[in-house]
Amino acid sequence: MTSRRSRTSFEQATATLVRNAPQGPLSVVVRPLECKAKPSSLRVTAGTCVIGSAPGCDIVVDDRTISRRHVELQVVPEGVSVRDLGSRNGTFYLGQRIEALVLGVGGRIVLGAGVQIAIEADSRALEQAPSFEGDEYEGMVGTSRSMRQVFGILTRLEGSLVTVLVEGPSGVGKEMIAQALHRRSKVAKGPFVAVNCGGIARELIASELFGHRRGAFTGAVEARRGAFDAADGGTLFLDELGELPSELQPMLLRALETGEVRAVGDDQPHTVKVRLVAATNRDLEERVAQGLFREDLFYRLAVVRIRLPSLAERPEDVEPLARRFAAAEGIAELPRAVIDTLLGRPMPGNVRELRNLVQSYAALGTLPDARRMPTDLRRAVLKQAVDLTRPFVEQRDALADDFARIYLEALLAHTGGNQTLAAEVAGLDRTYLGRLLTRLGLSRT
Repeated sequence: MTSRRSRTSFEQATATLVRNAPQGPLSVVVRPLECKAKPSSLRVTAGTCVIGSAPGCDIVVDDRTISRRHVELQVVPEGVSVRDLGSRNGTFYLGQRIEALVLGVGGRIVLGAGVQIAIEADSRALEQAPSFEGDEYEGMVGTSRSMRQVFGILTRLEGSLVTVLVEGPSGVGKEMIAQALHRRSKVAKGPFVAVNCGGIARELIASELFGHRRGAFTGAVEARRGAFDAADGGTLFLDELGELPSELQPMLLRALETGEVRAVGDDQPHTVKVRLVAATNRDLEERVAQGLFREDLFYRLAVVRIRLPSLAERPEDVEPLARRFAAAEGIAELPRAVIDTLLGRPMPGNVRELRNLVQSYAALGTLPDARRMPTDLRRAVLKQAVDLTRPFVEQRDALADDFARIYLEALLAHTGGNQTLAAEVAGLDRTYLGRLLTRLGLSRT
């Protein structure tokens, strides 16, 4: 007779095995657009889906240009494998007739004379992902319900290479999400490359992403490969994507749709295979409405959206995070008084600010003074700076330079003049930081 204790141990072990079992690719929803089709949409999890005009097809399309068995779809880690079944009028992607191709989720194909088929992420499968059992996922700590839901979604995505958009305020750990997606994916052995789109000079972003040929522009004394090439076979993480200039958005869209990139100054594109994860602290949908961000690019990026809550939305995570940061600094136990002080802080910088506070405590034995210039005082100071006889842009740029100079002076003092460390702390590209220091006339060590 099996004891109750043995049964409990067996059940726990079984639950662990189920939880840790390899995840299959994310299911998709296949949706014919603006045509007569039965069913009007179909969820595809495994096996194949055949679209055609014959009654026996999984999706039957009533259109004279559609063959009886026109095209076959199958879910794969990268999205959907598309195979034309010898149709009379063809299967097309981006205007080109295809016989076989792997299509990323969020893309569309065209059958016959114009029947569009959308391949969408199965949002219901993610919404129904079970909450994660445990407080840690790939180095991220979270006991709150919201973070366990995030961990559950990440677990469900382990078998897929779909494009993911991570949303949330600054300092919540969006890059850690990207790293976790990479480490738990089928391209984990490939490179992980991170690019901060907001920390690179506007005129250099194209080169940073796509590379350049020697002599492509002033200062290009040698050829340089870009982030897409560096991430080939792995994951490319684009942070602060909302800052991407409008002239580069079509280039990024093409790279997502075709896998083709072209270095600055090069005549011919070449193909790379990259899993893309993007992050933003901006409302991209609002920027789309304002005409500042391409709608088609947004939908290709937001195949799966993961929102990371601010620390204020999950105060129960402050203590375990603080203890984890303290342990990393060699502090076995944080005093209760320190924990209580941290719990009382507003933490506008979220997890990054909490980590910095704990590191400061580890170095100094005390927490930094929490007093800050009140918001109304900051506004009063700025009002005093307004001069209606000078153009807006001129005043804005002057104030921005003043802030940058004060910030960078404090940053270099904090890092002892170490620019590599300063760039990491500030979230800036190291080369860009150097140019900024030179422009502002700050000493470089």
